[in-house]
Amino acid sequence: MLKKSVKYYLFAGLLSILPIILTYWLISKILSYFSKPGAIIVEMIFAEKIPPYVPELTGFILTLLFIYFIGIFTSNIIGKKIFNKFESVLFNLPVVNSIYRTIKQILTSLSVPDTKAFKKVVLIEYPRPGLWALSLVTGESESLNGDLYYHVFIPTTPNPTSGYFVYILKKDAHDLDMSIEEGMKNIISGGLLSSDQNILP
Repeated sequence: MLKKSVKYYLFAGLLSILPIILTYWLISKILSYFSKPGAIIVEMIFAEKIPPYVPELTGFILTLLFIYFIGIFTSNIIGKKIFNKFESVLFNLPVVNSIYRTIKQILTSLSVPDTKAFKKVVLIEYPRPGLWALSLVTGESESLNGDLYYHVFIPTTPNPTSGYFVYILKKDAHDLDMSIEEGMKNIISGGLLSSDQNILP
């Protein structure tokens, strides 16, 4: 019993502290990565005449400005064309192609909750009765017989940018008191971020 308790509390402690450590590590790596190019330039110009950490801070600001101007450039017609050509080169490289596509799809999926593409989260029985799929309503329509239907997108896990589109009778779909963001978190995590309360009807 004591052995189980020690294991349990060690595991619980690890689960509690690991997200904090990983968040700190990721942020520090991102800051370091973005500040390094600009810091090198600042150090080359001013040599040793500036205090510590100033090159990194200045470099980070310069890199953010560079990214900002890249955003402006790729938002106009000419910039988009150039960027699309660059992407087409990446898409034709065997190994790079898979890595780039995966990263782009994940980043695109993370921005989905901020869009107005989805109206609500519902549960539907799919792919057979007794199995429930978390789905996103994209629209509604009425059949010639007067039946009301949901237009439903069923995302795949862990990449919700792919999935299946189906029509389902509104009466056969179960509306959930769940935001689009919560639904996407559940889908991307494969249920790891689901609450302890079962959402099945």
